[in-house]
Amino acid sequence: QVQLVESGGGLVQAGGSLRLSCAASGRIFSINTMGWYRQAPGKQRELVAVITSGGSTNYADSVKGRFGISRDNAKNTVYLQMNSLRPEDTAVYYCNADLLLAWGIRNNYWGQGTQVTVSS
Repeated sequence: QVQLVESGGGLVQAGGSLRLSCAASGRIFSINTMGWYRQAPGKQRELVAVITSGGSTNYADSVKGRFGISRDNAKNTVYLQMNSLRPEDTAVYYCNADLLLAWGIRNNYWGQGTQVTVSS
């Protein structure tokens, strides 16, 4: 019943911006940590950014200063604002969330991914 749905991917020229959204739906009590990962062709999946329930954030070195992660707990949604995009940012971006389903019950979920392509 619980699922994560990403949106906002697409094709953008280098230097452009894109905003990704990930909405968690289903029977959810609250959201703990949420994050974004990405996987480029021929490469392993890597962490892009993460945000905790307290609002603290961490970023991969490659995106620091360019990307911003935020969350809206009322909407069970996490966002990734991507600025100054580079061709090397091209990848499938996946949402990940650690969700509290009931008191004492936490599960981890992955979205299906959204394609981001940056042209030079």
